[in-house]
Amino acid sequence: MCGIVGYVGSEQVAPILLDGLSKLEYRGYDSAGVAVYSPQHHGLVVEKAKGRLQVLSDMLHGGADLDGTVGIGHTRWATHGAPSDVNSHPQVSRSGKIAVVHNGIIENYAELKQFLEEQGVPFTSETDTEVVAQLIAYFYESEQVDILDAVGRVLRRIEGAYALGILCADAPDQLIAVRKDSPLILGYGDGCNFLASDVTAIIRHTREVSYMDDGEVAVLTREGIRCYNHLMQPIEKEICHVDWEVDAAEKGGYEHFMFKEIMEQPEALRRCIFPRVRDGQVYFEDFGLSDDYLRSISKIYIVACGSSYHVGMVGKYHLERLTRKPVEVALASEFRYMDPIVDESTLVVVISQSGETLDTMAALREAKRLGAKILSIVNVVGSSIARESDVVLYTWAGPEIAVATTKGYSTQLAVVNLLALYLGKLLGTLGEQEYHAILEEMLRLPEKMDQVLTHVNEIQYLASQYFNHDSVFFIGRNVDYALGLEGSLKLKEISYIHSEAYASGELKHGTISLIEDGTLVVALGTYHKLFEKAMSNVVEVKARGADVLALTTEGRREEMAKNATAVLTIPDAHDLMLPSLGVVPLQLFAYYVALMRGCDIDKPRNLAKSVTVE
Repeated sequence: MCGIVGYVGSEQVAPILLDGLSKLEYRGYDSAGVAVYSPQHHGLVVEKAKGRLQVLSDMLHGGADLDGTVGIGHTRWATHGAPSDVNSHPQVSRSGKIAVVHNGIIENYAELKQFLEEQGVPFTSETDTEVVAQLIAYFYESEQVDILDAVGRVLRRIEGAYALGILCADAPDQLIAVRKDSPLILGYGDGCNFLASDVTAIIRHTREVSYMDDGEVAVLTREGIRCYNHLMQPIEKEICHVDWEVDAAEKGGYEHFMFKEIMEQPEALRRCIFPRVRDGQVYFEDFGLSDDYLRSISKIYIVACGSSYHVGMVGKYHLERLTRKPVEVALASEFRYMDPIVDESTLVVVISQSGETLDTMAALREAKRLGAKILSIVNVVGSSIARESDVVLYTWAGPEIAVATTKGYSTQLAVVNLLALYLGKLLGTLGEQEYHAILEEMLRLPEKMDQVLTHVNEIQYLASQYFNHDSVFFIGRNVDYALGLEGSLKLKEISYIHSEAYASGELKHGTISLIEDGTLVVALGTYHKLFEKAMSNVVEVKARGADVLALTTEGRREEMAKNATAVLTIPDAHDLMLPSLGVVPLQLFAYYVALMRGCDIDKPRNLAKSVTVE
């Protein structure tokens, strides 16, 4: 949510900031702005605008209109104050000497704002961020301290989650960066250094980065980066090398990132699965949890948000089946408030694509406080959740730019399945024959997903038949219900169609009253053991006038076609692989429906890629 870019070097900074912000558009935003130290004006020049980044870029002629080689930029997603030019970041102190960009929320901003107003400080915006800029200026100017000291005094007073980029007109050769509960990355260049909320913003310029930890402060100059802990003591940061290619974060000829990432799923699965299978066994390098501990587990909790939560819903069925351990799935946003029964014998599996989801991070910390071990499944190396976990299993999906996750979901689910196999064998709850049968199917999963992707034209045609519906229902049982949750989310988040997923057995407990002539019902019937019951539910909704788009396996097509209006199929596979294959047609269906409705597919309204506020 929101994007930050900063640069200090010798090149003209505005084009660099605009380019970096363009790589962060996928995170969701409603306005954009930059602050640059201008030698020509002997001070800060701030330009910002409501709307897409292109509005700002056009104002500045691609950045050519701003001189200066030090600056910060921001794409804002409104929290405090409606989207407007005034509420956009950077926010500036009344003296014009301090500019601040900010991701997160300052929880005690009202109290601090009241204090400043009592000191005669006027405010121009409705944002919590302006409080930070004005408070820094207050200490800097009234107490005659240097800018780093002023920032330190502010940090001791503000509460909440924040990533801050700070520029001072009196210290024009440096940027200050601060991080607490919101991601911030330092980039190391040759005679220049960078600040960003996501590595995609700076990967074009450097591959050497450090990940800031909570409470840390960094001072960036052309000569280097100095880092400090929460006590303002100097510290050394580990520098990591980013090894994925720049074009991995580009569209590569596809119209949308989402479609590109759907098509990349087979290769992402190969990267995720194949290195973890050695000599016919699941292998996790540096697993970090002893066999004795794993045997002592009494319960598994899966904690996640959004699509990652839906991975957890599928994972519950698979983990319980293979390990015979009770598994509970909790929304991360609810976990802290449900007084969870968690102790030293509980394994908490935390799932997050970005590794920075604030609710998930808070749930992780609560689980650790209660004594649980944390195993995280994330995509972003060095992310906050990864660093705070006892064990991290990376999905290796590569950068995912579209807000609606696709390959993130698929690779997370693959890791969960590998974990279920690993634990099932260790605990002795999974027979040798079934273990090898499932593992063999996992190795064939990318190939079978390639087969699913050959049906793009068929799915596009069906989307053209159904894109004008205003309400859609997904129904299924067991893993098909869990799969329906994800299919429904994909459709609603990018097409803006009202869509809900229901367990089929619950239809007669109220939901069937919503079915009438022409209602679109997406009926999922991939799970072999419950196929006959799935068929009964298709007949049930058809009798009430529904159009039924069914998804089943190739071996069941003819049987399903007897009652469904239209049928999509996936290859026959082991039961545990069916959700992994079944999600792909649902992703494509959502994509083409949104395309035909003229929606902004990669940047759907009101949504952000990484939710870093509560």
